[in-house]
Amino acid sequence: MNKAEKVQFVIDTLEELYPETPIPLDHKDPYTLLIAVLMSAQSTDARVNTITPLLFEKADNPYDMVKLTIDQIRDIIKPVGLSPMKSKGIHGLSKILIDKHDGKVPVSFEALEELPAVGHKTASVVMAQAFNIPAFPVDTHIHRLLYRWNLTNGKNVTQTEKDAKRLFPKELWNKLHLQIIYYGREYSPARGWNIENDIITKTIGRKSILK
Repeated sequence: MNKAEKVQFVIDTLEELYPETPIPLDHKDPYTLLIAVLMSAQSTDARVNTITPLLFEKADNPYDMVKLTIDQIRDIIKPVGLSPMKSKGIHGLSKILIDKHDGKVPVSFEALEELPAVGHKTASVVMAQAFNIPAFPVDTHIHRLLYRWNLTNGKNVTQTEKDAKRLFPKELWNKLHLQIIYYGREYSPARGWNIENDIITKTIGRKSILK
């Protein structure tokens, strides 16, 4: 298979396995999605989904969030890990949204990435999933899989994102990044990986991995 055929094989296989791609983080609007994505750093979506309802019951918008202290936010979100940094980020970005953006989540990569505790990946998820603007957020699953599939040399997530955007059609990015995450969890995990179940890697994988 040449590279174009490999890319098409990935697209077709993922579309067959995951025709629907529900967003894994529970949310009801761009703000609650932004907070959930920020909380998911180095945690699992499942764990975040058990904690966000407790936080959003007290504050599901920036105006209510800034009424809480950083310590109060931290006490609620402690189980997701990195709570000192995340609670400061949540409080700080809520204040900036009120001061600079009329309490709304801005629809731009630059404005999102200026917010505390919001990196490029978080901004990309919000742009893709809240605003349906093409983005290709690269998390550890996507980074691992595109390397296994020999579609990137995988030196870092920045390079992996560039390669993904170059290889896959723009109109598929938002759905595809979710499909790859679902596939990675189910068929191509980092630990306890059984290549026999992993049809994509088995078919197009990097030679050094298939050995």
